[in-house]
Amino acid sequence: MALAIFDLDNTLLAGDSDYLWGTFLCDQGIVDRDIYERENQRFYQEYKQGRLDIMEFLQFSLHPLSQYPLDKLQQWHRQFMRRYIEPLITTDALALVDEHRHKGDILMIITATNAFVTAPIAERFGIDHLIATEPRLKEGRYTGEVAGEPSYQQGKVHRLEEWLQQHQQSLDGSWFYSDSHNDLPLLEQVDHPVAVNPDQILEQRAQQQGWPIIRLHSKL
Repeated sequence: MALAIFDLDNTLLAGDSDYLWGTFLCDQGIVDRDIYERENQRFYQEYKQGRLDIMEFLQFSLHPLSQYPLDKLQQWHRQFMRRYIEPLITTDALALVDEHRHKGDILMIITATNAFVTAPIAERFGIDHLIATEPRLKEGRYTGEVAGEPSYQQGKVHRLEEWLQQHQQSLDGSWFYSDSHNDLPLLEQVDHPVAVNPDQILEQRAQQQGWPIIRLHSKL
């Protein structure tokens, strides 16, 4: 069995769940729209440019989780899934996951977006294995801090290496699908790197390396 790894935002999803969670918080009046929208957009642009300070972003993005009890956050997330995430799940993305499932591959999502946001999305795709940035929990509430290393850029490689050791697996025959040049460290580790609706930097690298380029979404 080979490992089939998928990035989430702008890869399996036709949009960015992390950014949209911030939009949801603004739309619900949970955070100050003017301040949050401005910062959310700034961080998103820095991510696309490959210069995001991940710890600064996580301090910003995880803070709202620390302000409310878990049951209220989960209630909001169910609304978020219905209104914001379901429209981003395309038949082509589901078909790609099913193709690997039918081959008997081990399915995994690996994403920098935190596990509170992404775990229900992985479940929606029927993917059991998720490596995501882990928000710290203490006595049943989020603290606003990160537990362990964020799964971002080289951190994705480190977190995957830990998972491989724990599960006695290898990258033999492995696949990784991603849209972002931020994922080049992991794309260069697998046997079958695939660029999905890639950004300009990743598209150029894929063309240079002869990696497949596929389109799962007509417009992002």
